Amino acid sequence: MDLTNKRIFISGGGGFLGSHLVKALQIRGVGRDQLTFPHKTELDLRRRENCQTAVEGQDIVIHLAAAVGGIGINREKPGEFFYDNLIMGAQLMEAARLAGVEKFVAICAYPKFIPIP
Repeated sequence: MDLTNKRIFISGGGGFLGSHLVKALQIRGVGRDQLTFPHKTELDLRRRENCQTAVEGQDIVIHLAAAVGGIGINREKPGEFFYDNLIMGAQLMEAARLAGVEKFVAICAYPKFIPIP
């Protein structure tokens, strides 16, 4: 895909995976002014109106954000983590669809075969 003049919103762009993606896009010639990747403290994607605002004017949305916290907290609050991640993804995807975003990319992982210590 030609990314020339494409505006790209990256949720989770400051996280581990997102920061590497931002660097890779810049190496590929995508200008910093084409990228939007707010920190989670700046934009709560659990709120529908924030998702709508985030995708306005974007050509591509790459959803990498996730509520994470490690094995201990995941065991303590599995429902909260599941809900937060589900609602962020669903609302951001729907906001992108309604805004006419050209491409939406989402990632997902399910650790079915990974033992928990």
